[in-house]
Amino acid sequence: MGKILRRGAALAALLMMAGLLAPSASAAPYCGITWGSLPKAGPSHAHTSATINDVRAGRHDCYDRLVVDMTGGPAPEWYHVSYVSTVHQQGSGVPVPLAGGAFLDVLVGSAAHDQYYNPTYQPANPMQAVNVAGFTTFRQVAFLGTFEGQTQFGMGVRARLPFRVFTLTGPGSTGRLVIDVAHRW
Repeated sequence: MGKILRRGAALAALLMMAGLLAPSASAAPYCGITWGSLPKAGPSHAHTSATINDVRAGRHDCYDRLVVDMTGGPAPEWYHVSYVSTVHQQGSGVPVPLAGGAFLDVLVGSAAHDQYYNPTYQPANPMQAVNVAGFTTFRQVAFLGTFEGQTQFGMGVRARLPFRVFTLTGPGSTGRLVIDVAHRW
């Protein structure tokens, strides 16, 4: 009887090491990410005097990152980022076709033009505002323009994955809105 119990315990230990038998405690989240996929919004509805002057993306081990750079004021306190079934352009309501299995609608409380309506951010191809070829999660980033002081981006991502949003205020009059989308759950 003792041999059978030892063999059973040894078999269970081997299965656990092989990943075929899960331990009773739940596994840690992917890369420690606990962000979730529900909408994220800034704490205030105040818009900033800063204007958008660049948008860039980067790849990290656990997530892809989009950064909206601003100058002329602090980072915006107002933003709203959420998954939607279809991104619709502000003002017109026109659906925006995006690549990917899920879509993030990004609204930023900052304009992409100066006080005289001269563009401060104007990508060569607004539908491919940032080159995300080869990214794990991002499929497309589209610049959809500014309407009533809010600038909109549409993001196509691989699937509905956890994301986080935060702002950074840099030296001088600079600010950034950062959006990280995890590679998986």
